[in-house]
Amino acid sequence: MFNKDCFLDHVAIAVKDLDRAQKVYEDLGLKFSPDREVVDSQKVTTAFAHIDEHAHIELVCPLNGEGPIQTFIEKKGEGIHHMCFKVPDVEKKCAEMKAQGYLFTHEKPFLGANNCLVNFIHPKSTGGVLIELSQTLK
Repeated sequence: MFNKDCFLDHVAIAVKDLDRAQKVYEDLGLKFSPDREVVDSQKVTTAFAHIDEHAHIELVCPLNGEGPIQTFIEKKGEGIHHMCFKVPDVEKKCAEMKAQGYLFTHEKPFLGANNCLVNFIHPKSTGGVLIELSQTLK
């Protein structure tokens, strides 16, 4: 059964070269938005491709060799960075999950890509998977 209030929004893949990585997924048949977004707070450039009506592939590439994605690539290499789930109210969901003992990477949600309010559940709380919670702002 599907949950309309919480669904997979995207799988983010850390890459060194957006053009090279994008070609791989285009060769599979995905179509990327022509718009790339720079997310200054995370020091990345992003590229999104729809998989279905909800889910996307997000390629994240560090800006100027800086930021958390650069650190991730240096430690672990290119690859899957996180999974993102869309929720109706990210602040409420974060508060609920904190009350259950989950740890977050940021004290409060912050502005992420695609005009979304986001926060990340620390992998120590999820068995090693970095999970992003996201709410589209109106």
